[in-house]
This record gives sequence, structure tokens and C-alpha cells, in this order.
Amino acid sequence: MASEHGSIWRRMPVERIEDIESETGSGKLIKSLGLWQLTAIGVGGIIGVGIFSLAGVVAHGDANNPAAGPAVLISFLIAGLASAAAALSYAEFAGMVPRAGSAYTYGYVALGEIIGWFIGWDLLLEYTAIVAVVAIGISGYLDAFLAGTGLALPTSITASSFEAKGGVVNVPAMLICLLVTFILSRGSRTFGRFELIAVAVKITLILAIIALGVFYIDTGNYIPFMPNGFGPVLTGAATVFFAVFGYDAMSTAAEEAREGRRHMPKAIILSLIIAMILYVAATLVLTGLQSYQDINPAAGFASAFNNVGLPVIADIISIFAVLSILTVMITFLLGVTRVWFSMSRDGLLSPWFARVDRHGTPQRVTWIAGVAATVLAGALPIRAVADLTNIGILSAFVVVCVAVILFRYTRPDAERSFRLPFMPVVPAFGVLASVFLILHLHWETWVRFAVWLVIGLVIYFTYGRRHALLNPASPLHQRQRAPS
Repeated sequence: MASEHGSIWRRMPVERIEDIESETGSGKLIKSLGLWQLTAIGVGGIIGVGIFSLAGVVAHGDANNPAAGPAVLISFLIAGLASAAAALSYAEFAGMVPRAGSAYTYGYVALGEIIGWFIGWDLLLEYTAIVAVVAIGISGYLDAFLAGTGLALPTSITASSFEAKGGVVNVPAMLICLLVTFILSRGSRTFGRFELIAVAVKITLILAIIALGVFYIDTGNYIPFMPNGFGPVLTGAATVFFAVFGYDAMSTAAEEAREGRRHMPKAIILSLIIAMILYVAATLVLTGLQSYQDINPAAGFASAFNNVGLPVIADIISIFAVLSILTVMITFLLGVTRVWFSMSRDGLLSPWFARVDRHGTPQRVTWIAGVAATVLAGALPIRAVADLTNIGILSAFVVVCVAVILFRYTRPDAERSFRLPFMPVVPAFGVLASVFLILHLHWETWVRFAVWLVIGLVIYFTYGRRHALLNPASPLHQRQRAPS
């Protein structure tokens, strides 16, 4: 390790992972989450805006993206297949490194500090943007519900100025972000219980939608199944990929799990299986109830049930969609705060951010990330933010899949509570599928992503590299050696 001390490729020793907090004095996260709470956080992160908003967005299309039509189902299956390969890679690492940070930590351990930094910095933006996307989706359902009751809010406060609707700022989306930030700030026990209850409500709602909707399906709505060819289906897969991860953000809570090594792999796999079954059934119902051309992208299921003469059901969906999608926001806001906390504890960002309160909650990063998501939710349209999140998460998946291959061969002796099957075929497929989906995102998304990474590299080389805990000359070590 001595030769690596000054290198950007120095790696965090896996044996040292669980001793970091004692070296930095940053405080400990509270271990309070069991298997079903972890699974609920994973399902809560996966299922939400994907069913209630993005399915309608991709099926209907927009000015820049031709409609996928009923073939949105295939978009979900492609995205789900790519996600499954990454999920198994996350599961192996989660059973080996039960620590806050998720892909950031895995990259740091297996590939080196610069890769860990790259993916951690990436996730800070992506997870924050996801919270904003979901808030915009909730705002759309809330607006649809209020319009149905004759209490429609003015467009000036329900849409951003970029949506060409006469909007100025999306106030409901901003208020929702602040509410979720408050819930998360109350500590892991509180948000863990909230997730468990809200996810149970969410699954019950989706099952009810499917069970009722099958009686009103018009098979004629499935024709043409792929109205604009396979291209929009692939582009749609890149967009709805946003809807088939969430377990990665859940894995950032590994340090707060009571039995992280044993429960994290199970929770990751369970959450993805549950989500994909519900997604397939729900998209079949959505495109069967209403022609893809008439689906309201902002509130797909509400408009579909209105179309078949069930406005009361549409109102119920709008109400419960708001509650159920809140779980997605909590999962990803949890993700950004734990990645930020972990990077700060490792010295790559200021240790000021790694302080926790008496409940074991990093309040500073929680509120900073929450306010940042609030600003994005108020100012940007949903698809632009969704695409921005996808390029970052897909990049994280590439890193994790590569890392799990290399670490299996460089550290075969490391304790693993779960070993993914068919190594290296499964993670290699995850890499190829993720790169394939990245290439179908718009060039504007690449530009935004590149700008963010350049900013991150400047911060790393001017601060993070010198202050990193793995650097013997780090000010963190000097403070510890100073006499009291």
C-alpha cells in the first residue's frame, strides 16, 4: 500500500472499512433496519414514478421522442434485464461491504480512489435529481386530482418556465421535496417505519389497479403495438431505466442495517423481483385501458380510468399515487445523504458534512440535498431531469459491474455472504447493457453530465486528493496527532 499513498488509484482496504468512523471521529449511523424494512426501502425506491408517470411519458411520446405505444412494456423489460445484472453485482458487494456509500464505496475498494470519487460525485447529482423528478411526477398527479374537483391550481405555479405551458415555478413539487427532507431528518427508525407502511399501501394500490383494470381492457388499444418501430422502444428503455433501479440507493443504508452482510443481498434481489412483476402487469393495463395517443403523460393511470368512465377510481389513484411515490423520494434522498456522508468521512469532501446528531442522522447533508432537490423540482421539466439521472446511474452500474469482476479475481479470499452466478458473464452483460442504454440518451444529457464531472475533478484535485483519509499527509491525520 505504501506505493499507493500518493496515487489517485489508491484503494480502500476492505478490512478497514468498518473502522473508518473511529479514525475520523465523525459519529456513527444507527443500526435499526431489518430485512423487510430494507426490502421496503428498495421497493419504495423502484416503484413509483415509473408506473405513475414515466410509463405514460414513454408510451405517449413528446415533440422530441416518438411514442413507444404499448411496446412501452418491452422498454421496461429491456431496462429490467440490464438492471438485474447490475442488481446481482450490487448484491455481492453489499454482502461483503455493508457500509454507507453504495457504488462509491464499491468503486473505492475495488478500482481506486479516482473511480470512487467519480462515481460518488456522479451520484450526488443523480440522486438529488431523482428526488426532483419524482416530486414533479407527484405534482402532476396532485394537479390532475385538484382539476377533477374543480380546484385547479394556476399553471404559473404548477409548471416550470421550460415547459411552454405558461408556467413559472412548480410550487407543489418544491413543497413535496421539503416535506420528504423533514421526514428523512427525523432518523432511520422514523423513515424506516414510514417506508414499510407506505410501500404496503403502494403495492395494495397497484394490485387493485391491475385487478380492476383488466375488466376494462380493450385489446384494440394494443394495435399498433409498436407504432414507430423499435428505435423509440430502445430510447424509452433508457428513459424508464429510471424506474427499475432503487436498490442501489437502498444499499447506501447498509450501515444502518442490523445484519447488513446477510440481509442486504436478499433485500436487493427481492425488491427488483417484486417491482418487475408489478411493472409488467401495470403497463399492460395502462395501454389496454386507453390508446397510447390519448394517455396523459403527467398522470397516466388517472387519465386511463377517466377514459373508461371511472372518475372516482381516477381520483383515488391520484390521492394514493402521491403517498406511494413519496417512498421513492425518501429512498433516493437517503441515498444522496449517505453517499455524501461517506465521502466526507473518508476525507474526500469536508468532514463538516459527516457530523451526525444524537439520532445518528447527518442533518447537514440531509437539508442541503433536500433544498437542492427543491430548486431542481421547481425549475426543470420531468424528462430533462429523468434523462440526467439515468446517465449517472447507468455509469454507476458500469463501475459496479466492472468492480465486482475485478474484485472477485484480485481478492478471492474476501468474505462474501452472496456470490453472483455465472461470473463474469452476468456483470459483463450488465456493462454492455448499461453502455447500450447510455448511448440512446440525448446529447444534451451528455453535455450536462460532462460539465458536472469536470467540476468534480477540479474539487478532487484541489481538495479531495490531499485531504483523503488514505493520504498519510492528510490534515485529518495531523489533527488526530495534535496534542489535546
